[in-house]
Amino acid sequence: MRGLYDTTSSSLKAALDAMFLKHGLSIHRMRGQGYDGASNMRGEFHGLQRRVLDENPYAFYIHCFAHQLQLVVVVVAKCCPSVMDFFSYTSMIVNSVNGSCKRHDQLAQAQHDDLVQKLESGEIFTGRGRNQQTNLTRPGDTRWGSHHKTLCRLHLMWYAVLEVLENMSDDATNTSQKTTTRGLIRHMESFEFVFILHLMMKLLGKTNDLSQCLQKKNQNIVRAMGLIQTTLQKLNEMRHQVWDELFEEVNAFCLKHNIIIPNMTETLAIGGRSRGRGGQMVTHLHYFHHEVLNVVLDQIIVEFNNRFAEKSTQLLRCIACLEPGNSFANFDINKLVELAQIYGADFSEYECRVLRDQLETFVTEARADTEFLSCIDLGQLAIKMVQTDRHTHFRW
Repeated sequence: MRGLYDTTSSSLKAALDAMFLKHGLSIHRMRGQGYDGASNMRGEFHGLQRRVLDENPYAFYIHCFAHQLQLVVVVVAKCCPSVMDFFSYTSMIVNSVNGSCKRHDQLAQAQHDDLVQKLESGEIFTGRGRNQQTNLTRPGDTRWGSHHKTLCRLHLMWYAVLEVLENMSDDATNTSQKTTTRGLIRHMESFEFVFILHLMMKLLGKTNDLSQCLQKKNQNIVRAMGLIQTTLQKLNEMRHQVWDELFEEVNAFCLKHNIIIPNMTETLAIGGRSRGRGGQMVTHLHYFHHEVLNVVLDQIIVEFNNRFAEKSTQLLRCIACLEPGNSFANFDINKLVELAQIYGADFSEYECRVLRDQLETFVTEARADTEFLSCIDLGQLAIKMVQTDRHTHFRW
């Protein structure tokens, strides 16, 4: 599609048709689509994937799972004003302390001094790979795994970051800089900031393994599908079990760093409203438990279920059963028959019955044939089947 200047879905579809025609292919033989998240590509009603599906209902669309996970976490980061504010302030803090070589050096020195003090007091211990100096990394907007690293380092370098901000306030040459820096210190040392910091570290920690897995080039489909379900299970468990543990951790952190812990039975106005203008009043306990924690967890669970649709994940689970690695360790006849039934235009009811016997014969032969031992993915398996002339017998 090189040289295509109009990127509307209709123009993209016309270019796709032209490319298929040029190479003697039929769009009716397509059995899958995968595009980025742009609306002209993935649009449910007018996107390219819908235009293809209107002609061929078996060209199932699967959005990149790594990108889907990023979108899940991005939505969660905007699910309530408190969390949005938290990430805005975090970005401002990181940008401020990394704003110049001088501040960067001050941060490194402050972190070094803090580590030395903790080692001398016996609070931490030496050991290979332990308590090493680190930097406060800027989070990347498109890779939310980087936000997990940023929050963990902010937690680790708490004293050092505050020291640099204090130095910036002292050295400020105008009122605006001084006011901004003091404001960042106040927000950092608020119970709400600390609460959301610990919550998001836990939440992004639950999704971090899945994020790393989905970004691998040599992606193991079976492990990825398993991790999606495991992550969703962990999130559901968090929804019902995490409050007591989280609240205890936040309180301990606040006591250690002399941060005021609000009386949880006292009330505050929520939703950005004023007390004096009739804002909804709830207790601090209700606010942090239900208006922040539960809202965040409910949102990420809903997003997971919506974006990792059962049909897409089940389709990939079935396809993964043909992976030849480890002598066809993932081979599952029932799932492969289910895959044939999903593509109903290609397999009649009778062919699905015959398929079971064919699959048993195929896997027995393939496991005994040394030529198949070198196959590690579906592409190599398809090539090897043609080279050994098995594609003429096993025509599925």
